[in-house]
Amino acid sequence: MTPASSEIINVESRTPRVRRFKAVASTILRRNDRIAFSISLGSGLLTIALLAGILYQLIFLSLPAIQRYGLGFLISSEWDPVHKKFGALPFIYGTLVSSAIALLIATPFGIGTALYLTELAPRKLRGIIAFVVDMLAAIPSVVYGLWGIFVLAPFIQESIAPILQKYLGFLPLFQGRCDGVSMLTAGLILAIMVVPFITAIAREVLLTAPGELKAASLALGATEWETIWKVILPYSRVGIGAGVVLALGRALGETMAVTMVIGNMPEISASILRPGHSMAAVIANEFREADSAIYLSVLVEIGLVLFAVALVINLAARLLLWRMRGVAKN
Repeated sequence: MTPASSEIINVESRTPRVRRFKAVASTILRRNDRIAFSISLGSGLLTIALLAGILYQLIFLSLPAIQRYGLGFLISSEWDPVHKKFGALPFIYGTLVSSAIALLIATPFGIGTALYLTELAPRKLRGIIAFVVDMLAAIPSVVYGLWGIFVLAPFIQESIAPILQKYLGFLPLFQGRCDGVSMLTAGLILAIMVVPFITAIAREVLLTAPGELKAASLALGATEWETIWKVILPYSRVGIGAGVVLALGRALGETMAVTMVIGNMPEISASILRPGHSMAAVIANEFREADSAIYLSVLVEIGLVLFAVALVINLAARLLLWRMRGVAKN
């Protein structure tokens, strides 16, 4: 028997084993795929069930307040727990205004920091600056609140507010006495807290911009700033918008730091130098003081309103991102 024929016989004798091995391996792979699919599906359904459970509990516990006050609860400014008169409008107003101030300040700083880290900073500094920015997100909110009370609030009262009133006092936004704790202070604290979120996401998105686009723009004679403004930012605007949405969600739900610097006064004022209140702050401040079932139900309804506001804003932002993505593709 020649060596060639012996090789053929050995291969043929091993063929059934190979087939069995392939069949077993295929069965194991299919089973693993089914397990992975089941785990993924279960995780998604569990998340939906958890969200539905939270929403159900909020609605169930707030039903007494909803039935008693109706839609007037959302447009009333009166807050008198002693006489059982409640209105959520000052808290809704304070939450939206402080979050808007935070985004107006944090968005340009966050995007600018991300651009510097990805396009302009020396390589040796990028890691250090990125680490410092990330550390801002790790600081507990109560520490921000303490810093806001002892440092930021006096600084605003003594330095910032007089300048704003002197040069912009003709605007309703900057009128009235400022005691340090105010809507502006809360907005600044929130801005510092959400800058790391915007920076981190914007940085990751900017890093995904194809280098060919930048090289082509520079080759056509554009300056580095023209390339950033007209090429890189338009390409990355959808992802940056997602970072701003994430920052808005953090700003809407922040409790401790805002509670410590916003003033906790349930009033509506056009001036951001005046104290205000927020939905998360009133829940944290008065939940343990609720001495009646209707008082407790009202606080839970404020939580439901906060949930709804966050949901509506996130849905609107998601629709905007989808629209922007569609325009970018076209």
